[in-house]
Amino acid sequence: MPFIFDLPMFFAFIIAFAILAYVVMDGFDLGVGILFPVLSVGRERDSAMNSIAPVWDGNETWLVMGGGGLLAAFPLAYGMILSALYAPIIAMLLALVFRGVAFEFRWRDPGHREIWDTAFGAGSLVAALAQGITLGALLQGIAMRDRAYAGGWFDWLTPFSVLVGVSLVCGYGLLGATWLVMKSEGSLQERSYRIAFRLGIATIVAMAAVSAATPFLREAYWMRWFAWPQVLFTAQVPLLVAIVTGVLFWGLRRRHHYTPFLMALALFGLGLAGLGISIYPNVVPPTVSIWDAAAPNDSLKFMLPGVLVMVPIILAYTGYSYWVFRGKTGREGYH
Repeated sequence: MPFIFDLPMFFAFIIAFAILAYVVMDGFDLGVGILFPVLSVGRERDSAMNSIAPVWDGNETWLVMGGGGLLAAFPLAYGMILSALYAPIIAMLLALVFRGVAFEFRWRDPGHREIWDTAFGAGSLVAALAQGITLGALLQGIAMRDRAYAGGWFDWLTPFSVLVGVSLVCGYGLLGATWLVMKSEGSLQERSYRIAFRLGIATIVAMAAVSAATPFLREAYWMRWFAWPQVLFTAQVPLLVAIVTGVLFWGLRRRHHYTPFLMALALFGLGLAGLGISIYPNVVPPTVSIWDAAAPNDSLKFMLPGVLVMVPIILAYTGYSYWVFRGKTGREGYH
């Protein structure tokens, strides 16, 4: 039989990769913003801000790629998701804009730095919460009729979506704290160790709560997790979470600089794997599959060369920027 390249599945993988890249990269700088109110005014806040200054805006490239890729490759899914989740998505975008303005103005308008610091923290918190609520609302399913959204304005606001939103805030806070452990020194690093330990506990508890609730949302989710024999595969996810969690707290107790951040990234990777297990092969639960939502094959073929060229370029310049700005950071910048 001739080999048939599954273009919709390839583009679904690219978008999933863009989402993961955005979550783990922009997640830590949103986490730094979430932690901003508990950092001391002056040296600690300046050092924290300097640690993300070279990379924070580049990290949002992946958000643009994920959203743009969804529109181009899966226009039906894009229309449904935006129609159902307009409110939290708009809240997220406005918070990101507000946060970006505050980031720049806190340096250029020192007379009102306290206001800009508050705006930076609030924008980070709202963006993280809105992203989590969006994810939770998507996971619980979108009401559809005749390939169009058939739900109400506030269908996205449920106890489960709020739980996922709070969980993501805790997870981003953990990423931000472990990032500061890796990038800072002195009092900021010690404070970050303590915060990371507490947020590590909160994140694991939140992940357990979301994981326990998800299979009860739909029978299909329960079957994907617990039906035989795939349970032999899916059981490896919580096992790996337990192992990663143990290494995370071990690294924090031993005052390792890099291990906690890497383990926090691993937790997010496992979380995305769990999401994939729950909703695959759908892109819009409960009924719209990857192939149902995909653009025509001719459109996907037209986009394929651009994706194959641009994704490696983005990865290359992202990797180079992190390499250039490696090492510790202080109040005056990297050293």
